[in-house]
Amino acid sequence: MTPEEFDRKAEAALADSQLRRNFAFAMGSFITRRQALFSDPAETERLRSLGQAVKRRVLSRLPELLEELEANCRKNGIQVHWAETPAVGNRLVLDIIERHAATRVVKGKSMVSEEMHLNAFLETHGIEVVETDLGEFIIQLNGETPSHIIVPAIHKNKQQIARIFHEKVPGAPYTEEVTELNAIARRTLRRKFAEAAVGVSGVNFAVAETGTLCLVENEGNGRMCTTLPPVHIAVMGIEKVLEKMEDLPPLLRLLTGSATGQRITTYVNLISSPRRPGEKDGPHEVHLILLDNGRSRIFADPELRQTLQCVRCGTCLNHCPVYTRIGGHAYGFV
Repeated sequence: MTPEEFDRKAEAALADSQLRRNFAFAMGSFITRRQALFSDPAETERLRSLGQAVKRRVLSRLPELLEELEANCRKNGIQVHWAETPAVGNRLVLDIIERHAATRVVKGKSMVSEEMHLNAFLETHGIEVVETDLGEFIIQLNGETPSHIIVPAIHKNKQQIARIFHEKVPGAPYTEEVTELNAIARRTLRRKFAEAAVGVSGVNFAVAETGTLCLVENEGNGRMCTTLPPVHIAVMGIEKVLEKMEDLPPLLRLLTGSATGQRITTYVNLISSPRRPGEKDGPHEVHLILLDNGRSRIFADPELRQTLQCVRCGTCLNHCPVYTRIGGHAYGFV
């Protein structure tokens, strides 16, 4: 994007009074909830220091921990693939889908898949991709990209969502009742869950010592994407690895508290294998795709390496004076 294009986008966003009202309404509650949860400054700083120490230790051993993760995942029956670039990652996902003759994929929310532009790639190859996170589902119906890494449709108000559902979901009545809007999405997505042969998800953390993938969520859709389809594909940036299971609780506390102001999310999913003999649910295949896409170059730079400590909680966005007024769409590629 050129500076001139950014200026035009920024000016249009600033002039959109509805957009600014939507952000002002939604962002204020994020800040309030986080402040209520992290009300003790000394305890908050102790927790942040602990999380920082965990991530620094991981980064000091990143190559060997990734190899340990790969070995333990494979020992558990998870198939591991390496992707240096988004193009390689996208091709890996498509190859797995085509190998199972699938034509539909259900997806949980994944920022790495956004980084890969996975949806657009699959759709050009005739694969229907259905976002199942409610916010992602809303913006997918409207042909948009996420506005926030935690709440993708935060720039939309109830009336705008009601119009999107009425216009884009066949047979959906116009309603501004939140429970009815949720019911419309639930009915639509349940059918997609039942019919999909492949589910795709992100990964919040992966534990090297046990070969375990951790996904946090509040809606249960992620669990449906990882458990119901016969094949589960998880895409993950290589910086999300942790050394051991005891590293997980403090980072979960920081992630969920900063992201949504919760002590813990409704669902914390720990996936260590495909379905085993005697188990009644779960996929028959689990694939983990480890994406580099420049992270190795960042890791090799002492000044940039600390950026890999980010857990993508989104709290920086919630406190950014620009973002809380007009959101991220004005930046285009960001």
